[in-house]
Amino acid sequence: MAPRDVVLEVEHLSMRFGGLVAVNDLSFSAARGDITALIGPNGAGKTTVFNCITGFYKPTSGRITMSLGGPAEPNDVAALTASGNRAMRTARGQLFLLERMPDYEITARAKVARTFQNIRLFPGMTVLENLIVAQHNALMIASGYTVKGLFGFGSYQRAEADAVALARSWLDRLGLTARADDAAGALAYGDQRRLEIARAMCTGPELLCLDEPAAGLNPRESSELKDFIRSIARDHGTSVLLIEHDMSVVMEISDKVVVLEYGIKIADGSPEAVRNDPKVIAAYLGVEDDAVAEAEAEIAQ
Repeated sequence: MAPRDVVLEVEHLSMRFGGLVAVNDLSFSAARGDITALIGPNGAGKTTVFNCITGFYKPTSGRITMSLGGPAEPNDVAALTASGNRAMRTARGQLFLLERMPDYEITARAKVARTFQNIRLFPGMTVLENLIVAQHNALMIASGYTVKGLFGFGSYQRAEADAVALARSWLDRLGLTARADDAAGALAYGDQRRLEIARAMCTGPELLCLDEPAAGLNPRESSELKDFIRSIARDHGTSVLLIEHDMSVVMEISDKVVVLEYGIKIADGSPEAVRNDPKVIAAYLGVEDDAVAEAEAEIAQ
């Protein structure tokens, strides 16, 4: 039987800060091209999971596997784990152990991009410049890490033209072409949110991690955001991992939902299954364990 087409596999992930266990023995997977939501009450450990995946934290224990080009064979994962290396080429593509990699390598090599709860655009730079600066790795390579760019070498000029073309294509999708030369900080809040996601997409990610992208949006902006995220998964085949408190966003666009409570996974399945799970309902309402048992008994009758 062929392995599942999984782009991200999190296995037995734990993260401790002194005596505080923020994430406890968490396992879940994200399928290639799917939108996977990670939800839970405040303090459930969602952002800590993101920080482990993207290299901001080094997990206390566990394995985080990123597979490019196709699903990872179990033997390849075992071989890479035993080798002590960060990455290896396989018959299907490339395999990475993210817990062994620094954050900049996770972005550049493993093709993982991220946005944050708080918008982190460069507000004084133009809208177009914000999208070009995201492509600095390709531009630096084209410059030979020297002064080729300053002297107009052909390889750098071509790379620069490609970067501008890619940036303008995303502006067209966002409907912001007319605002290309405006300061990013002058955009409406919803447009800034979508611009930040487009900037992350300019790095060419296989996995896009979005940390509460709908926070602070009005209903119209939230609807535009849902359409935009769906189009990214549909049109680019990009896998999306989403943290979000707006359940209308989660339930409408997600293929799979993983629920955390106090760092422990309490549910993992389709939006419909998770919506009706008594443990999930109890976690969000803050009821006690005996109430969960009563609710499960009622459903079983």
